[in-house]
Amino acid sequence: MVKKVLVIIAREGFQDHELAGVRNALKAAGFLIIIGSTRAGPCTGKFGSVENAETAITDAIINDYDRTVFIGGPGALSLAERGDAKALAVETLAAGKILGAICIAPVILARAGVLNGRRATVWDSDGEQAALLKASGAIYTGEAVTVDGKIVTGNGPMAAEVFGKTFAELRIDTTSRLKRS
Repeated sequence: MVKKVLVIIAREGFQDHELAGVRNALKAAGFLIIIGSTRAGPCTGKFGSVENAETAITDAIINDYDRTVFIGGPGALSLAERGDAKALAVETLAAGKILGAICIAPVILARAGVLNGRRATVWDSDGEQAALLKASGAIYTGEAVTVDGKIVTGNGPMAAEVFGKTFAELRIDTTSRLKRS
């Protein structure tokens, strides 16, 4: 059976390098990648790459995917204000799926309320994002990649490959304990 992952990017300003690193790791692990955004169609990265979103967040059916990941970049902050993006994070975990976010995108998870009591990292050049995670009840680690249960967070472009590999390899066995493959 083909494993599918929903990769959410902003319509404008997703982080090109993070998407590439995560995509490479997911492809290497055999995942079918579906790009989603606020609506289907072209999306432009911070450095000018163009990606086609195949689905809108509101049209995504969480049970069609094995896991969901939010890609960072300056545009990801706009997703943190959207109810549909926050609901997608909540629904992913409620369905027992693995959830990831890299760079500034863990702010989406924080605003969705899914980081309360969990260890997480985030891109934090000015202390503002770490403070936001802490205010949401998260335990900020400052690590490049942090795994807590079914949630994987990464702190930015330099961690994209490691984050992508960690996110792709995380699995849940039949007794619902998490394992690294």
